[in-house]
Amino acid sequence: MFWKGANRHKCILRDAEAGRYGVIAAIAYNIEQVLGLVRAAETARSSLIIQFFPWAIEVTDGLLVRTAADAAQRASVPISIHLDHAQSEAIIKRAADLPFDSIMVDMSHYEKEVNLKKTRELVQYCNERQKATEAEPGRIEGGEDGVMDTAGLAACITTAEEMDEFVNTGVDVLAPAFGNVHGEYGPRGAQLDFERFENIRGQANGRVHLALHGTNGFAPELMVRCVAAGVTKINVNRLVLDDYYDHLRANVDKMPHTQLIEEGIQKVADLTIKWMDICGSAGKA
Repeated sequence: MFWKGANRHKCILRDAEAGRYGVIAAIAYNIEQVLGLVRAAETARSSLIIQFFPWAIEVTDGLLVRTAADAAQRASVPISIHLDHAQSEAIIKRAADLPFDSIMVDMSHYEKEVNLKKTRELVQYCNERQKATEAEPGRIEGGEDGVMDTAGLAACITTAEEMDEFVNTGVDVLAPAFGNVHGEYGPRGAQLDFERFENIRGQANGRVHLALHGTNGFAPELMVRCVAAGVTKINVNRLVLDDYYDHLRANVDKMPHTQLIEEGIQKVADLTIKWMDICGSAGKA
């Protein structure tokens, strides 16, 4: 329906770059969340990226991914399907045979030279199959439910030199480390180094899109600042799912299961619409 013959994910981010807004890239764990995210995109008239961790491929044998891809194709707004934090060659090659528009080749748990070598090889493999790619220069600390926790590895802030090295792998999107962490922030909250990010963005010089990872607990003002700084892909997890889980915990024994599901879908949609407004993508599709 959109951009016939072009990669949907790259077109979504290209348009966000031109329009100076951020696109929500939301992790989904089940079909209710997929439906809520799609409803949000259509209600807000916003583009959207639905993300899965490799867990979704392994546990559902790709069924959840295929269902989300079908929903994306039927939607009246641009939606792409992305695999986040694919951390092994085997899962990346398996994912390349599924209807993903984009795959994150995350070799950040290796030392830099190995990371670069493996990233370059796997980016080529994905590109040959018309998949966009993402990588992580440096190393973002922490982990989330469904992705490897790197707590045992030292976080590595991204340098301008690394940006050049990773751009040269042929990757389309880079997720820099500039004080952001996967999972939960401490009592001080997120301490982002925007000066470093500006240097990173300058070094990228439009050759790749920039993704923001680690947004749990972000205030709207901080998100607006990140978008203004030049981030176009905004990874979210709990930020759009917290109301859904609160709803389940509060009502699991109080209403019919069908009602619980239907209201849960709407909880995802309502919270996602709020963040689409904050990121500036609402009304742009």
